[in-house]
Amino acid sequence: MQNNEIGILAQKLFVQERKLSLRWLVAISSLPLFGIVAAFGIAPDTQTRQIPVHTVIENLQLPSAATPSSISGNFWHEEKIQRGDTMSALLDRLNVNDEDISGFMQSARDSKALRLLIPGRIVRAQTDSEGNLLSLQYISSSESMLKVEKQAGGFKTSDDAVPLESRLMMKSAEIRSSLFGATDAANIPDNIAMQIADIFSSDIDFHSDLQKGDKVTVVYESFYNKGELIKTGRVLAAEFINSGKSYRAVYFQDHEGRGGYYTPEGKNLRKAFLRSPLEFSRITSGFTNARFHPVLKTWRAHKGVDYGAPTGTRVKAVADGTVAFIGKQGGYGNLLILQHQGQYSTAYGHLSAFAKGLHKGSKVSQGDVIAQVGMTGVATGPHLHYEFRVAGVQRNPLGIPMPTAFPIATQYKADFSKMAENLSMRLNLLKNTNLASLD
Repeated sequence: MQNNEIGILAQKLFVQERKLSLRWLVAISSLPLFGIVAAFGIAPDTQTRQIPVHTVIENLQLPSAATPSSISGNFWHEEKIQRGDTMSALLDRLNVNDEDISGFMQSARDSKALRLLIPGRIVRAQTDSEGNLLSLQYISSSESMLKVEKQAGGFKTSDDAVPLESRLMMKSAEIRSSLFGATDAANIPDNIAMQIADIFSSDIDFHSDLQKGDKVTVVYESFYNKGELIKTGRVLAAEFINSGKSYRAVYFQDHEGRGGYYTPEGKNLRKAFLRSPLEFSRITSGFTNARFHPVLKTWRAHKGVDYGAPTGTRVKAVADGTVAFIGKQGGYGNLLILQHQGQYSTAYGHLSAFAKGLHKGSKVSQGDVIAQVGMTGVATGPHLHYEFRVAGVQRNPLGIPMPTAFPIATQYKADFSKMAENLSMRLNLLKNTNLASLD
């Protein structure tokens, strides 16, 4: 390996020497290309067309080259994990010698992190001039960093917390066909897109209200380690322009740890009920008093809303409540009914499964995953049948007004106003530029 390094070094020095020889020619011949203009005094009647031009190339002496044997010290190397990579192949690319590769693989053979190499992640290794592995770092998850240190008896491994640097990201996207199509095109992570849909779900029905040309602008947290993106965090501010109407939200957490999304004026965006129990889907059948049933082949009322979605799609509680019924019930198949505050209740039918641990009397919070979409009972395909009931009577959930939650408490208004102004300025900054993102 050492002979190879000497050969590579000699080849690099030869290339560098040729580059230095050519730089004088490149510098002279390329001056006009960069618009450099100089003024010269020329005697009258001088025949400039016949002035001979000569190119002079001068070899410059390079300082004596350092050989690998004269280089000392420790070096950090890093490699990006490729699909199909093994730890042994990575260590070889990190210039670790064969002996330490073998010793490391023997010592770390039980490490789960090293068996689950994530493509795109970075592995860093520290070696000396002889290729001896001194230490290794690999962020195996958003919370854990695998650290390996060489000791007298071999290699010692440990899992440490990942030191993270927080950055604010600002991005915008324009709707062409769907929210996720737009956010993908703008390189906005799916986690952030889902938060955006959830934040504005009480005002915008993302199944039916989106229009081509709608725009979304978002400020969110990203967490890095040495320049590598490890995870995305919370949406801090967002604006959604739907059919020309602007909706804005900023996140605020009070001194008691309670957090939520508000308009810049302090109005709570959290409604008592979400508009939809699914994060993203499509309405396949609406609320009506006369619908031809595809299975029973008769005309009958449809006292709910059907959302078409693949089996296993997560179903969320639209409001805080208590499980009033969980089990099988006639044409509903697997049915879950939540009793909410006052005279309100909601029903979720044709489910494939219920959330683990749920039983009659269980308490759930708005947004909790309570079940999964299925096609049990009388159903022609996987979908969720959702009902909104007032005093036991089904009402159209897409047509009735939803009450809001409490606004910002008086004692926090000053803190909120200062933060909201800062975040709103960031939204304005991106909104008034032609850029798709800033950080």
